[in-house]
Amino acid sequence: MSDRFLLGHGTENDFVVLPDPDGDRWPEDRLDAALVRRLCERRSGLGGDGVLRVVRSVHVPDAPDVLGDRLADCEWFMDHRNADGSHAEMCGNGIRLFLHVLVTEGLLDRAACADGVLVGTRGGPRRVGASPDGTYWVDMGPARPFGRGEATVAGQAFAGQAVSMGNPHLVCATDADLDALDLTRPPGVDPALFPDGVNVEFVQVLARPAEGADAHVRLRVHERGVGETRSCGTGACATAYAALAAGADGPQQGTVVVDVPGGRLTVDVSPGTTVLHGPAVVVAAGELTAEWLDS
Repeated sequence: MSDRFLLGHGTENDFVVLPDPDGDRWPEDRLDAALVRRLCERRSGLGGDGVLRVVRSVHVPDAPDVLGDRLADCEWFMDHRNADGSHAEMCGNGIRLFLHVLVTEGLLDRAACADGVLVGTRGGPRRVGASPDGTYWVDMGPARPFGRGEATVAGQAFAGQAVSMGNPHLVCATDADLDALDLTRPPGVDPALFPDGVNVEFVQVLARPAEGADAHVRLRVHERGVGETRSCGTGACATAYAALAAGADGPQQGTVVVDVPGGRLTVDVSPGTTVLHGPAVVVAAGELTAEWLDS
């Protein structure tokens, strides 16, 4: 048995992936916050926006609490850690990569995933599937607005819509130059509205939607526990919902194309759920050395 790892990404939201089907290589007392931070370091570690442990749900101590009576329906659990070592509820880019790894590692048959399989997350069960074109989709559940807020960057205030996708988001539509925003530090937000922190999206709505889309947006995102990332799947879904709902009465639905620094995602929004579509790729595989682990 070896300490094998994979490196992969979904629209350049990148992860260290640790295959651990039987939960005996990377239990909680070994994969602690300090080791996660070391793995995600881009100079002295492997580098990534987070860590994904590929493990069966029965081997995850808190899976019964977060999955409840759906535990038996979720053979696999996406044990997701942010780059700072904290646990994360859900990641749309990460869960596409998670299914891609299950397929490429021979743990699931791709053809059997066409209609989707349930995967456990700390945000609850999520159905994720393989598309014929080689990409992946994930039913992210409904977007749930929970108020209005404000983000501050370099003294400039941006009004936004608070949206939960199982994790919290603040979607700030703006006409400001997105490329000029300094996101090297977390934007200032209201801790009363976001007691556990928040992912903040800065969004431009484009005048001409892409072909077949009802709206087209461009965004940059600062993720809690990570910093600015090249893409955020839950952020894309929260943004798509907010873009369709802005200035409209009643539930909105449609298809939104979301351009992120790392590529393009598509989100189908309906009154009952949101479905995220996008690519996933494994870049490399290797084995952690005792020299690094013991240092």
